[in-house]
Amino acid sequence: MADSLELEALWGDFHRVVNMSSAELAAWLKVRDADEETEPLPERAGGETGQHVLAILQKRRTDLTEDDVQVMRQVVDTVGELVDAENEPEPESARDTGRRHRLMTLGHDPLKP
Repeated sequence: MADSLELEALWGDFHRVVNMSSAELAAWLKVRDADEETEPLPERAGGETGQHVLAILQKRRTDLTEDDVQVMRQVVDTVGELVDAENEPEPESARDTGRRHRLMTLGHDPLKP
């Protein structure tokens, strides 16, 4: 696993880019997966990464596993690639809305201050 300084920096970066609370993310994952024909069990709503982010949000730093660290790096990198924090526009098109929804499945709402 990462050394303690690396882990501390990653923990801070992760919680900076994941700006949704665990309750907000859980609710979003349930809404995102709701469908007229099929709806997963509420505790399994959302994709694997979204569920893993939710689990990480409910942990203490000392309880992280190597898988958690890997997902945290992935989320920080992915959100960093998709978001220009200083120039984040409000969604104006379906493409922008789709991008926002993809980010929200990782716990980042670009419209949240």
